[in-house]
Amino acid sequence: MSLPRVAGAALASALLLAGCGSAADDGADGSGGADAAPTSTRTADPGPAPRIDVVADLAPADAGTVAASVNQFGFDLLGQLSDGTENTVTSPVSVASLLAMVLAGAGGDTASAMAATLHLDDPRDVRVGALLDQLADTTDVTLAPANALWTQQGVPFEADYLSFVRDSFGATIDEADLGSQSTADDIDAWVRDATEDRIDGIAADLGLPDPDAALVLVNAVYFLGTWTTQFDPADTQTQAFTLPDASTADVPLMFLREQTLPFAQRDGYSVLRLPYGADGRYGMEILLPDDPAGLPQLLSSLDAAEWSAAVGALAPQELQTVAVPKFELEWDADLGDALTALGMGPAFQNADFRPMSAYPQTLDSVVHKTYIRVDEAGTEAAAVTGGVTRSSAGQSFRADRPFAFTISDTQTGAIVFLGAVTDPRG
Repeated sequence: MSLPRVAGAALASALLLAGCGSAADDGADGSGGADAAPTSTRTADPGPAPRIDVVADLAPADAGTVAASVNQFGFDLLGQLSDGTENTVTSPVSVASLLAMVLAGAGGDTASAMAATLHLDDPRDVRVGALLDQLADTTDVTLAPANALWTQQGVPFEADYLSFVRDSFGATIDEADLGSQSTADDIDAWVRDATEDRIDGIAADLGLPDPDAALVLVNAVYFLGTWTTQFDPADTQTQAFTLPDASTADVPLMFLREQTLPFAQRDGYSVLRLPYGADGRYGMEILLPDDPAGLPQLLSSLDAAEWSAAVGALAPQELQTVAVPKFELEWDADLGDALTALGMGPAFQNADFRPMSAYPQTLDSVVHKTYIRVDEAGTEAAAVTGGVTRSSAGQSFRADRPFAFTISDTQTGAIVFLGAVTDPRG
């Protein structure tokens, strides 16, 4: 086994795929709330909510089923975002949680498309929120999810929708002026607090402030884990790392020697698990192609079933040397095109969010931002996913970019003035 050529993208894609994952089938047995009530109310915070501890315990079978759904969605999304030639860091749990909160307010074809993309059967599946609760129920590592909604002042939202996201996801809900910089600053401050300052904000990425925004939803996940067997910093050496184009770069490699660790050899790649904490419930799985240029092929064939089978095949193996790169990465992407390609297009155009609000709106953008640091002590990782809905009640017109103009006579059709404006300052 030659771990020094571990690809950064393979390491990065492991973020939060470990832990409560299961080999269960990805068919989800929906449970949860009933159809939305017809009564609308002016948005109001349903009251203070604890950050995560808000739902009943999740049965092991249900945990495995919903985790498998989240995992498969994560691999589907990774397939749209990465071809294995660049670093990619995603949190399937974060993105799925954000979209599940949006899904809870969807109806008709919009709900069907979103649920199918997430591999869920019920638009209001309480098990997604319960999974967050179970993931956070550990003292072996720090894993802190959080959810928050900001609703536009004056836009009515269904009371049962607000109650569902509060009770099932532990979400805080605030009515605010989404067109104000002050609200955008508050959203960014929430992101910094929820990610221990590893991600500095998401408001600008979502196009905020914007008076046309109707609803902003944000999920954050923060992870901090210490290796069960830590690397000795004195053993870290600068050595060659093979890049996708077959060239090499000098990077710091951390070393363990003569260790027994969970390991499996698969068809075309090997898997090593580096556990965290005393009980090893959480761990980082490193999937290493046998071919130094084989990461694109591995990613194209990898899905939740194969990942689960690989993890299930792990067995203690005595390893003479383990070498893993020390790295720190930041990554972000607008997920709109990827989600549309996966079948979620109806949410972005002509959407039906009537179970959420009688106010017509569409999901305008979904943005994902992540951070990961791997060093001799362990791993720190953070993710934030934000979504914003905007009014679809009527056409908007904002001349906030270069434009052409005419001044004309409607009686004769003559153009009196014709020009272009590229900079209104003159």
